[in-house]
Amino acid sequence: MTGWLHRLEEGFIALLLVALTGLVFLEVVLRFGFDTGFLWAQEVSLYLGAWFILIGASYALREGAHIAVDAAVNLLDRPLKRLMAAAAVALSLLYCGILMAAAWSYLDRLFRLGIEMEDVPIPRWLGQSCLFLGFALLALRLAFLLVAIVRGRAEGFKHVDEAAEALDALAHQAPEATGRDAGRR
Repeated sequence: MTGWLHRLEEGFIALLLVALTGLVFLEVVLRFGFDTGFLWAQEVSLYLGAWFILIGASYALREGAHIAVDAAVNLLDRPLKRLMAAAAVALSLLYCGILMAAAWSYLDRLFRLGIEMEDVPIPRWLGQSCLFLGFALLALRLAFLLVAIVRGRAEGFKHVDEAAEALDALAHQAPEATGRDAGRR
């Protein structure tokens, strides 16, 4: 994806996070501090959270923040590892396609029925369109990943290796601290 699209996605996610945090904070202060609140705050918070999560899933894939269980896959040689990664991405694309089709059908039904949100005069299909949009963005990222795997520019899902990071952090500790900890055991 292009740089401007990355920035747009990051900005939108940041805006959602700020709006959600601000609204929940304000509602807590009003409710517990002044025994009042907004009738619509819970519903809007729910929708903001849904948008944040579903748009954030695509961003998390880009940043390598999803959980990966790859102990068995790491034992494979490079060509087989790439084949397994391509199969995993293809299955993920199929999953996204199924959910996008279901979301489209659901949103179409909401649109035709003209149902509004319970506490806010906004069409419900508009608030819940994050279902389709989130999985569409995720599918787009997965498609780019599949192309990169097929072309040999990637071996699979990018993810953070927490065990390697912990061992690296331990290796970079001061030698006297490491020696002192080892002597206590």
